[in-house]
Amino acid sequence: MENKFIIAVYVDNQAGVLTRVTAMFTRRGFNIDALTVGETERREYSRITISMRGDDNAKEQLINQLKKLLVVKKVEVLEDEPIKRELMLIKVENRSENRSDIMTAVDVFRASVIDYSPESMCVEVTGQPTKIDAFVKLMQPFGILEMCRTGIVALERGVNTLFNE
Repeated sequence: MENKFIIAVYVDNQAGVLTRVTAMFTRRGFNIDALTVGETERREYSRITISMRGDDNAKEQLINQLKKLLVVKKVEVLEDEPIKRELMLIKVENRSENRSDIMTAVDVFRASVIDYSPESMCVEVTGQPTKIDAFVKLMQPFGILEMCRTGIVALERGVNTLFNE
């Protein structure tokens, strides 16, 4: 049975690490739904958050392969509904007949208009991936000109430390 899962991979914060990690995915034929990377609270480490689909066997194989990479310091599967957020920038057509509906949606979704011109509006939306999906669906009739999404960033609930040193 194919499931969606999120994996946090803590790696050395140095050039070429992301290439090594993603090359492993390519060699093994894994497809990534979303990938985000950023420095952690400790500058010497970065965290790669990977969202993907697969069965339990594929998940275990992926975890085992990641742990074999020398640049990988820790791998954890985020279970039990972690705290998940995503950021999206979306540019929609700014027409007089749509403007008030778009602004109402911006308010309801607690989004922000970050750029405004006579031809278009750029809106920033953050939240659960389902919230982002719902906003995109709502904006489609108004004319989406361009959009980009960050992918999921996620943390386990409660106390969790990078390393137990």
